Amino acid sequence: METRSLARDTAQEWAASETRRQGSGRSRTKEAPRYDRRISFLERVLFGGGREWVCSRAEGDVLELAAGTLRNLQHYRQGVKLTAVELSPEMAAIGRKRAEELGREIDLRVGDVQNLDLPDESFETVTCTLSFCTIPDTNAAAEEAFRVLRPGGKLLMLEHVRSPAAAVRSVERLLEPLSVRFLAAHLTREPLDYLPGAGFEIDEVHRSKWGSSSASAPTNRSSLKPAAPKGGAWTCQVRCSSSWW
Repeated sequence: METRSLARDTAQEWAASETRRQGSGRSRTKEAPRYDRRISFLERVLFGGGREWVCSRAEGDVLELAAGTLRNLQHYRQGVKLTAVELSPEMAAIGRKRAEELGREIDLRVGDVQNLDLPDESFETVTCTLSFCTIPDTNAAAEEAFRVLRPGGKLLMLEHVRSPAAAVRSVERLLEPLSVRFLAAHLTREPLDYLPGAGFEIDEVHRSKWGSSSASAPTNRSSLKPAAPKGGAWTCQVRCSSSWW
């Protein structure tokens, strides 16, 4: 009976995860034609300089998660070897056109960042900008990023997070069901909630907008799991903005 119950629960969990993944994919596909126009406005208002901050720190073999239309491509330094994964074929098609126009080589793949078809310890750097808010299972995506990084590698992120201001946070929570339903975007996620559990040592955090401040936030390695090997810790540098301010 316990075996049947476990199998049933596992199947239900997988089905729910697959439904969330497909919902996220449909949302990104629907959004693809107008994504660049919409996100460019938000970048000016909330995330100015964020993409440049992430990409300028990327080194060596670089993997970009949930790469969208490759808006980051122009900001990477020459000499880095780029691989990118995007769930939506429509988003990826726009990205390939952008890469051709910029004359940049990139291995762009259509795939799920929660289950990467890439070998262990393949990259020095993993990047992700404004996308973890749409990934159904942030723990799985963070664990996959950890898996494909080489020892001593780093994850670089730009993300909007829940506001530190209580009044704004209440509005975010009120609007989040609609945001998730129509845009697959969670307004109150916080990377520091799920990154340490995947094994990352938080090396640096920058916060901006109302109620936030810039800070360096090293994390005690002993609190992380699994422990970093002798070859060096996996680190994460995060730049955050509250969702609405």
